[in-house]
Amino acid sequence: MNGIDFSRSFLRFRIDSNRKPPGTVSHKPPYSLNNARIQLECCCDIVEKSTGTSQRFVLGASCKTERVGVDRDIWTTPNADFAPIFAVDRFLNIKTYACVGMDVPLFPEGSGQQTDRQTGLHADVFDETQIDIVDTPAEVLPTAEDIVQAILNNELLVARTRLETARYVATLEYPVKTINANERDNIYQTDTGPILLPDLEAQPSDLISGFDLAYSAFNCADWIELLVRVPTEVDGGINVYHYSKSVRWTSQNQILRIL
Repeated sequence: MNGIDFSRSFLRFRIDSNRKPPGTVSHKPPYSLNNARIQLECCCDIVEKSTGTSQRFVLGASCKTERVGVDRDIWTTPNADFAPIFAVDRFLNIKTYACVGMDVPLFPEGSGQQTDRQTGLHADVFDETQIDIVDTPAEVLPTAEDIVQAILNNELLVARTRLETARYVATLEYPVKTINANERDNIYQTDTGPILLPDLEAQPSDLISGFDLAYSAFNCADWIELLVRVPTEVDGGINVYHYSKSVRWTSQNQILRIL
């Protein structure tokens, strides 16, 4: 079987303001052309059971909002964490500002506001997009003892989690970047992310806009607990985005060793 080699899997988008006005930036780009390459954090395949229709979504690694190629003042103000989610033709840009509800004016002036969840079609804002997923030989580790030994041997590990509702089956695959191991009792536990958490109550056309970010924790094959990024109240009645909501799912979990 194969697993995803996340170290070599990327999404890429190209902005060429000579060909198309940029629709996702809050400042005038210093140059007319930029190709942004972002490593993948998670791949999510969702199948609608009644039709067999499958959609693939990918999560790019988080970065910061920036001006590319300037000689100083690279970071935009206000700054935001930026995590892109791509389907084959649509995108969701999740931005985390200092508090919930912040937005910034889009460039060019008069283009509206950029919210912390901007969705749209690739064709409307990008000159080109590409998703490159590299599959590589892998094997499922069948027992907790096998998983623990692979952890202690510093093997490259990928997790695969299957979530199911009456309408959908969602399969998440993601690199295991942090994991715990106990060789005395053969206990392991993931603590890794962020990964994609789909809204499996959404209509197929709305799946892209319903994703949240979460961290994965499981220590067996049968269930998973996810710590979800949600608006969270702090002192003074201010809401910030924080991983603070725990959600438990019945699931099917596997740990794969990359060969």
